[in-house]
Amino acid sequence: MMQNKISNILENDQIKSILTNENTLYITKRLLEAILTLFLASALCFFIVKLAPGDFLTQLKLNPRISEETLNAYREDFGLNKPVLTQYFFWLKKVIFEFDFGQSFVYSRSVSSLIIERISNTLLLAISSLILTWSIAIPLGIISAVKQNTLIDKILRIISYIGQGFPSFITALVLLFVAQLTSPLFPVGDMTSINHDNLSFVGKILDIIWHSILPTIALSITSFAGLQRLTRGQLLDVLKQDYIQTARAKGLPENKVIYVHALRNAINPLITLLGFEFASLLSGSFIAEYFFNFPGLGRLILQSVTAQDIYLVMASLMMGATMLIIGNLLADLLLKAVDPRIKLQDLQ
Repeated sequence: MMQNKISNILENDQIKSILTNENTLYITKRLLEAILTLFLASALCFFIVKLAPGDFLTQLKLNPRISEETLNAYREDFGLNKPVLTQYFFWLKKVIFEFDFGQSFVYSRSVSSLIIERISNTLLLAISSLILTWSIAIPLGIISAVKQNTLIDKILRIISYIGQGFPSFITALVLLFVAQLTSPLFPVGDMTSINHDNLSFVGKILDIIWHSILPTIALSITSFAGLQRLTRGQLLDVLKQDYIQTARAKGLPENKVIYVHALRNAINPLITLLGFEFASLLSGSFIAEYFFNFPGLGRLILQSVTAQDIYLVMASLMMGATMLIIGNLLADLLLKAVDPRIKLQDLQ
């Protein structure tokens, strides 16, 4: 009996400590803020989309075979005959209570199924690009800072300038040219081979990776160049600090000074950038997806905007806003994990 009471007290204390934990309170606060942010963003996006001239049926009007009665029937089925405010609140009600983002006009399918079908492909590109970018840019930025004003530093700086100066679509075109020259080394089009279903499990994974190489590189080059320069600049600033000079004066090995003392303090702004970079990769992937015919969310967004498929546009915009919120939240928590001195409430 006494043991049960003690265990209950301990369990209550554990629950209380979890609920009052700084991380839990911060996450709860950010999620509540996210709900308000998504509501305001959805309203703003909906009315901006509606401000564009015409609608999905405008293109159908150009077809002389479609009668006015048919167009009116479509307009009623799609709810386009209702006032804009009514359309928005009807859509919002379905999203909140049924998690239903509506029907796509173009695909005649639920928007949710289209997003779920494509988001994993775009996430694959975004995460692959992040891993590639950070695994190359951080070490090169460190080398450039440590070897400041040497030949290798100048070469790396020129590479970063060239990388930042190339627009994403130019990079994609260059990579398409490379793929043509080296064909069939790098496949272009779709994310799987014709015989994908006949491959083993490992073979299927390797096949997807093989098709993702060029889109990932196209998505990474500009981000890699900017991150390399930022790493170099941050590390140079930290290396000039007094405590770094003190560490060197104490006779600490140079590797320990750089990787333990300097890099740990220089990495904080880069982690803050991570949340924004992840969201921008997700929303900016349509260029790589378009040029390489990769079946991701970016191409879907581009097609939906062109066709004025409003519910698909709304779901895509909400997905981008959600990823930005999640990315920033993860960046804040990672920043706290890397540097315990940081208080989460100071990150607001």
